[in-house]
Amino acid sequence: MEELFNKVLQVHVKHKDCEERKANVRVMIELSTTPVHRRDLLVKLTDDTDPYFLFTLPISEEDFQSLKVQQGLLIDFASFPQKFIDLLNLCNLEQDSDNPRFLLHLTCQSTMVEGCATFSIVETNAFKHLNHLSLRLIQGSEKEVKEYLAACLASLKAEKQALDRKFKETEDDLCRQLSYTQQTLSEKTKELEKLRSEWTNKTSSLSSRHSEELQLEREKILELQSRFQHETERLRQDLEAAHRKSSQQLQSRVTDLETSCRELTERRYKNESIIRDLKIKLSGSEEECQRLKQQVLSLRRENSTLDTEVHEKERVVSQLQVRVAVLEQEVKDKEMVMYRTKEVLEATQQQKESVEESAENKEVQLRKLEATVKSLSEELLKVKELEEQLEMTLQKLNESKEVLKTNENVINWLNKQLNEVQLSKKSLPAEPLDTSPGLSTLTGLRVQFHPQPGKPAVLSDATPADHRVQLTLNRQFGDSAGLDPKYFSSREDGIPAYSLSSNIIQRELALKTKPSGTSAYFSS
Repeated sequence: MEELFNKVLQVHVKHKDCEERKANVRVMIELSTTPVHRRDLLVKLTDDTDPYFLFTLPISEEDFQSLKVQQGLLIDFASFPQKFIDLLNLCNLEQDSDNPRFLLHLTCQSTMVEGCATFSIVETNAFKHLNHLSLRLIQGSEKEVKEYLAACLASLKAEKQALDRKFKETEDDLCRQLSYTQQTLSEKTKELEKLRSEWTNKTSSLSSRHSEELQLEREKILELQSRFQHETERLRQDLEAAHRKSSQQLQSRVTDLETSCRELTERRYKNESIIRDLKIKLSGSEEECQRLKQQVLSLRRENSTLDTEVHEKERVVSQLQVRVAVLEQEVKDKEMVMYRTKEVLEATQQQKESVEESAENKEVQLRKLEATVKSLSEELLKVKELEEQLEMTLQKLNESKEVLKTNENVINWLNKQLNEVQLSKKSLPAEPLDTSPGLSTLTGLRVQFHPQPGKPAVLSDATPADHRVQLTLNRQFGDSAGLDPKYFSSREDGIPAYSLSSNIIQRELALKTKPSGTSAYFSS
């Protein structure tokens, strides 16, 4: 579990039973990575003064996708934690100002003891309150609160032990420094006492020696006063000068020793102040060292995360390059399909026009046949034979209408498939091309028709089934269907035969018997 954020922030707490109030709430954001490389984000709200205040919200990558759609977020799951932390830092910077621009709201539907709460980050401007993010947190259960309290207790115990160890180490260090300082001070004091004793002994010795010498000189003066009065006076003056000089030197020595004593005292006080400063610096250095250690660990984790993201993005880039190549090939194939479909559509349109013209001719022929039958029924005595011929003629006409209807269905079907192909080309789907049998059937479709009247339809690439269909068409449009040639004055207004290729006819027959398979380019 990696801790990304942990700060105490000022939150505006609202719920329907009480007035709005401000509370200091600790906001924690943690990131966990499972063994299957699944990352979950955990948002936790606690109150240091209330151990039962606990709201949590786990956010997985799937949950974030729903949150992204609901609230219109523009970032992905990888960058969501840092953006969330940036918003919280903005709220932390603004919370001490008189008119903060970024606020944190915690809205509770019921009491704080149970239920859910909505945690929102709101930006306030002169026009409106802009809600950047809203998270629905769940009140911690009794088990979760106990686990949280146990974790807090363990953390406090570990912190207490660390502080005890740190205090013990600091105390030992300060005791060592104090002992060293006291030892140094004792040595300096001893040195000062030694200097004082030396100065006293030297002064007393000089005084005694001077007294002795003076006494000797006095005796000599008394003895040789008459002879050496002048010399004694000069010697006395020299001795007095020497005595003054010696006294001045001794006084100067005493002054130097007193100055040295004062300097040592001041140095002792300075050493004590330096010790206090060093203690403060030591405490600051330890805190800085701890902070730098945490920063190094954080940078290492961030470096590891960035390496993982780089490998993942390289893999995605290679997949996208392969997919682009496949899409380019799909575009080329679909352009070829569109070109062939366009040719088929043009031929189908021509066939449709011919079929419509044929239908009109059949209507004219039907009216002529009805007039002929009517006139023949009045002239001929065998009304029964004429009725049979008329029924056969009507049957053939019905078959022709069915063929016409089949052709119209084929034309409509082709138009529908062409429209779907055009739409699929505009949308450019990411799926690979489907080489289903429907494509070979469509690309292999050929249309033949004979515009000359009076000639039977011919099917290209005929199979035995195609020959049977061709014989049926010949019977419909080629012969006189058993009627006497005198009932048909001319073949010029006969119905021309139009036919599709054997593949289309077989497809239409198959559609009547069983459902065809679907294709990626043409729907059934």
